[in-house]
Amino acid sequence: MRTIEAGKITEAVAKLAVEANYYLGDDVHQALVEAQAKEESPLGREILAQIIENARIAREEDKPMCQDTGLAVVFVELGQDVQIVGGTLVEAINAGVAKGYQEGYLRKSAVQEPLFNRKNTGDNTPAIIHVDSVPGDKIKITLAPKGAGSENMSALKMLKPSDGVQGVKKFVVETVANAGSNPCPPIVVGVGIGGTMEKAALLAKKALIRPLDKRNDHPEYAKLEAELLELVNKTGVGPQGLGGRITALAVNIEWFPTHIAMLPVAVNINCHATRHAEIVL
Repeated sequence: MRTIEAGKITEAVAKLAVEANYYLGDDVHQALVEAQAKEESPLGREILAQIIENARIAREEDKPMCQDTGLAVVFVELGQDVQIVGGTLVEAINAGVAKGYQEGYLRKSAVQEPLFNRKNTGDNTPAIIHVDSVPGDKIKITLAPKGAGSENMSALKMLKPSDGVQGVKKFVVETVANAGSNPCPPIVVGVGIGGTMEKAALLAKKALIRPLDKRNDHPEYAKLEAELLELVNKTGVGPQGLGGRITALAVNIEWFPTHIAMLPVAVNINCHATRHAEIVL
């Protein structure tokens, strides 16, 4: 059994909060560069150039790449041979989010209660935390800040098995088309298929942290990712919703077994930044 101090987790999460909001991932940067080369609209190319320049300034000047630094969504792969001492995992993560958002001068967007009061918590906690138990004696933590503009455009639908592949395509493309300019395209589209209602939504969220240059391991789902990307980019929404060839940089699908009478499908949209950072302790 390996022990890890809760304070070490707090420090790691604080660092991830800053890194994810300041520094655009190499895979996303490369996808934006390639998108600019493919974009046929002059205005679209100009917008993509500005997005790339914005990311450069954020990296070089250590500033958030977007004013909406999101809710902190944290994925944890917790080794079963790890014992956390000096505090709980959730306490350590939330302390790290608070520290990172305060010291990194990141906007605090969390409200204590969602409907009646909506008073800001002041430190962007609590985080949205998902924990998977895995073999080993390490902890992998991925922090993915999620802004409201893209999250608000996400959707879930309980399709019937008879809807099949065409039903999935129709739902994904309609969701993107209805989103229009709101999620700050070019977007990354996470799609979750299978499980139950809540599992499909979680799969879609997890799909967004997969590198954009890595396709699904299952050949049929990899093919569907490519087909959906082509269909989404035919909507003509374009960069920032002003028309063009590049509406999405990638479509990532994650799937899970489901009930014989169900076909849950979730679409989680992310803005062009698709922020996330990870560490293994």
